Amino acid sequence: MESLLRNWGEVLSTQNLSPEKRMDGVSRWLLITRASVFPMTLSSAAIGGLLAAAAPDVNWLYFTMALFGLVLAHAANNMINDYFDLESGVDTDEYIRTQYAPHPVISGLISKSGLILAIAIVNLLDLAILLYLTEARGWGVAAFALLGLCISVGYVAPPVQLKHRGLGEPGVALVWGPLMIGGTYYATAGTLPPWVLVASLPYAILVTTVLIGKHVDKFEADSAKGIHTLPVLLGRERSLFLNQLLMASYFVMVLSLVMVGTLGIWTLLTFAAIPRAWEVVRVYNRPRPESPPANYPIWPLWYVAWAFMLTRRAGALFVLGLLLDVIYPIHW
Repeated sequence: MESLLRNWGEVLSTQNLSPEKRMDGVSRWLLITRASVFPMTLSSAAIGGLLAAAAPDVNWLYFTMALFGLVLAHAANNMINDYFDLESGVDTDEYIRTQYAPHPVISGLISKSGLILAIAIVNLLDLAILLYLTEARGWGVAAFALLGLCISVGYVAPPVQLKHRGLGEPGVALVWGPLMIGGTYYATAGTLPPWVLVASLPYAILVTTVLIGKHVDKFEADSAKGIHTLPVLLGRERSLFLNQLLMASYFVMVLSLVMVGTLGIWTLLTFAAIPRAWEVVRVYNRPRPESPPANYPIWPLWYVAWAFMLTRRAGALFVLGLLLDVIYPIHW
């Protein structure tokens, strides 16, 4: 069991399993679903639930089901992306996707038909949760879920292919902010005050920096394939500068929301992530190294890892601040 726990920890922290370790069933599915990035979805759901904690009709069973449904949706989204990128010829042995982590099909973790079956099963489970929450809370839940599904599938699936048109980044901001946070609030509380959508924007910005960082890392490969991500449209240097602006704007937005009373003072705990933000900004101001540092797991990705570390730390502190605000609320 100790060996299995080490395997799972390695996969969740690096999206890889060392070649000398035996592949177990749980590790296989953690890799297939790209579970290492689930913390961003868990944070969005937690933010939505904690914002709803003071609502008069709060229901924690519905919150739990919404959280589970969002994680399943994220897993389905990752598998759908890998399937369509493989089918369209984007993902190959030479493309970056197969270099930083194992591709489910190309690496032999699962067959193409098995991946389709897994996508179908996960979506059916999500549909069952959706039907239950829609019956309990109304059609608003379905509206959130279906809009999220459209963006998720349209991210890489033709003919929409948001990623190929510079719209993938705004789509991710919409999903991990207003849709996930607002949708979880609605499922938990049964209502959706407009201020919740505004309060969802800081974390939406953080998650977007992760995707922009990833697309900067894939700049040459995406340019060569004609995939017009936002960094390909803006250029590498402009995109790096944009990401730094977005990181700074996260802290500005949190402070502004606290000052107007939308968020409690405890959420300022997220400012403890500023040293990490400063470290990330310094990295973004330097050229990417020519070779990976020792024991670096996801090369050739670079900028995305630093954006993810900031998002994980700042997001966790933001969630902690919201939790403390539930226990002992203090507002400006």
